[in-house]
Amino acid sequence: MASGALPKSGAISKGYNFASTWEQNAPLTEQQQAAVVALAHAVSERPFPQNLEQKSSGKDGAVLVSEKDANLEESGTVDAVLVNTHQFYKWFTDLESAMKSETEEKYRLYVNTLVERVEICDGILRQVDDTLNLFNELQSLHHNVTTKTKTLHDACDRLLLEKQRLIEFADALRSKLNYFDELENISGSFYSSNMTIGSEQFFPLLKRLDDCISYVESNPQYAESGVYLVKFRQLQSRALGIIRSHVLSVLKGASSQVQAAIRGSVSSKTTVSEGVEASIIYVRFKAAASELKNVLEEIESRSSRKEYSQLLTECHKLYCEQRLSLIKGIVQQRISEFSRKEALPSLSRSGCAYLMQVCQLEHQLFDHFFPSSSTDSSSLAPLIDPLCTYLYDTLRPKIIHEASLDPLCELVDILKVEVIGEQLSRRGESLAGLRPTLLRILADIHERLTFCARTYIRDEIANYRPGDEDLDYPAKLERAAQSATEESGDNKSDVVNSWYPPLEKTISCLSKLYRCLEPAVFTGLAQEAVEFCTTSIQNASKSIAKRSSSMDSQLFLIKHFLILREQIAPFDIEFSVTHKELDFSHLLEHLRRILRGQASLFDWSRSTSLARTFSPRVLESQIDARKELEKSLKTSCEEFIMSVTKLVVDPMLSFVTKVTAVKVALSAGNQAQKSDSLLSKPLKSQAFATPDKVAELIQKVGGAIQQDLPNVMNKMKLYLQNPSTRMILFKPIKTNIVEAHVQLQSLVKSEYSSEEMQTIGMVSIQDLQAQLDNLL
Repeated sequence: MASGALPKSGAISKGYNFASTWEQNAPLTEQQQAAVVALAHAVSERPFPQNLEQKSSGKDGAVLVSEKDANLEESGTVDAVLVNTHQFYKWFTDLESAMKSETEEKYRLYVNTLVERVEICDGILRQVDDTLNLFNELQSLHHNVTTKTKTLHDACDRLLLEKQRLIEFADALRSKLNYFDELENISGSFYSSNMTIGSEQFFPLLKRLDDCISYVESNPQYAESGVYLVKFRQLQSRALGIIRSHVLSVLKGASSQVQAAIRGSVSSKTTVSEGVEASIIYVRFKAAASELKNVLEEIESRSSRKEYSQLLTECHKLYCEQRLSLIKGIVQQRISEFSRKEALPSLSRSGCAYLMQVCQLEHQLFDHFFPSSSTDSSSLAPLIDPLCTYLYDTLRPKIIHEASLDPLCELVDILKVEVIGEQLSRRGESLAGLRPTLLRILADIHERLTFCARTYIRDEIANYRPGDEDLDYPAKLERAAQSATEESGDNKSDVVNSWYPPLEKTISCLSKLYRCLEPAVFTGLAQEAVEFCTTSIQNASKSIAKRSSSMDSQLFLIKHFLILREQIAPFDIEFSVTHKELDFSHLLEHLRRILRGQASLFDWSRSTSLARTFSPRVLESQIDARKELEKSLKTSCEEFIMSVTKLVVDPMLSFVTKVTAVKVALSAGNQAQKSDSLLSKPLKSQAFATPDKVAELIQKVGGAIQQDLPNVMNKMKLYLQNPSTRMILFKPIKTNIVEAHVQLQSLVKSEYSSEEMQTIGMVSIQDLQAQLDNLL
């Protein structure tokens, strides 16, 4: 039977699939595959069976095939004579069919067996399928039961959760309602006749009341929360009023006891000694703190709430009022005593020292009452400010009437350095309440000092009227030098006395003001003082030129300008000030144009409008007093150098100038073909340039070097004590003298013979330099 004829059953399919899987999962090795190929090759070349014999007939050419196999006999096949090809093929077909039947018989039996077994397997598989269907049905029933059970469990859990939420909601509702229910309980307790601030239940009830107010305020959405809040606040106001009344009562009682003790201690005396004052006013007042300690601690612990913060502020004010009523008379009396006995600087020092002592004691006492809020200096302000006002009211009239710079500068030093810089810095917390008043007094002193300084600069420097003694130069310097020679020791006072008075006043004024005023204020004053001092020195120099000589005038300028520059150098400020001025110079031209009809007064869109016409221009100009001083000093030095140079070598300079003019004229004459004129003569033939004239010139200059120049140097030593300064000033003079000699010597060499040069008698440059060096 062909493979296609096999019954198609589930067992065969599973067997075939199993064989294919087996073939894939267990492949043959190469050696096994080679053996199969060899076996297939051997089978394909198999010989004919032995029972087949091939014989040929002689005459007909037929083939006689003898089949002796039993099977063939049984199948009806007999010997046959094959005459032609058709018979052979027929016979071969029958033989092949017989062989195939014989070969397939055993396979057919095996197939039948397999078919039976496949049917058995199919039956078993059907039973298995039925069993699986039963299991699937059972599993579905179990899943349904599980789902229903889980649903039941979830429902139970939800019910439990809902129950728990309802319980919690009931508890929360009960706890929230407790705040509203407390109104009746707290009201009954607070309005009870037995409820006092000393009761143990007072502050716990007050805390419960605060909690109720906080809760109602944070939940305005509840019904009637506004009504309950008003009622709670009424109860709180009543409780806080009880506390305030109690604190005031205790403080007044303590004040009454202290006042009674003071009256009893002084008896017939008019004042209280400091020891009695400290023991009564401070020590005995502390006894009241123990009675208020618990109450004030409760208030301070709740000061984060607005109501208690206001109550604490009121308690501070009540305390300050009671303390002020006790000590204001004593403080005022002490400051009045200082004012009657002491001058302004000592009054400031004593008054500040006394106030600092009082403030420190008051701060310690206040800390005993209010330990948590004592660090805030504003808490004691109602007490400290009036006490400081007594000192301020005493000092201010004296400060206003003080016109001298020295006491005012001393006051600044006392307040700024001693009091604020040292005392307040060391005890800043307890004396912080004094700082505003001290700064106010210091500001008044600065204002008065600035006004007095401007008045002093105007009267003593800018408008100074010098006397004959002030302008008596160089006699004034000679007297100072003689006095310094006769007296041993430091001659600094003599040197200062030799200064022109406005210079001394300027340096003295700036030295006093430098550390007393703010830098901006001092800069303006210093610029004005230096500018006015420079102008005053220049005016004095002009007067000295008329009284003595121009050289004294120049040396006077140089001396005082150098001193002024040297003295203002330590001041670490800028001496430049910007001045702003309003310029209305353009106003007249605009008005003329408007009157001529060239512009309209009401044309706001053009540059000639009313606003532009009457708007001034701001002009800024910057003046630097230090630079102006340097400029004036440089000009004075240059004028002095040129005057000394002219004094010594003026004949040489005149001679060189004439020679230059003659040479220019000779050059112009030669160009005009005027050889017969006087200009064509040589230089030495000129009347002013003969060897005798030149020799006379040389002698005149030499005499000036030997006589006039030493006098100049003596005056320089008299005015300028510093040798380096004199050397700096003399160096260009020496250079100019040497240069004049060099020019004349060059001219003589070119125009005169050797004999004439000997007649002239020129001094060598080396000898001249040595002679000039000896003058120093």
